[in-house]
Amino acid sequence: MMSKHLRITLVKSLIGVAEKQRRIVVGLGLRHTNHSVERLDTPEIRGMVNKIPYLLRWEELS
Repeated sequence: MMSKHLRITLVKSLIGVAEKQRRIVVGLGLRHTNHSVERLDTPEIRGMVNKIPYLLRWEELS
């Protein structure tokens, strides 16, 4: 069985965003607008994504 992955993309600027939310973006490994990363689909990563859904776009990969 292959583990699921998420492709996460930062779609909005971090200008005016709270420091706590900036730290979540850095924790996901995102560096700038339109940067994408692939992460394992774990409860921790899902929780981070769910904290800042208005900044991100994500899709499930198999």
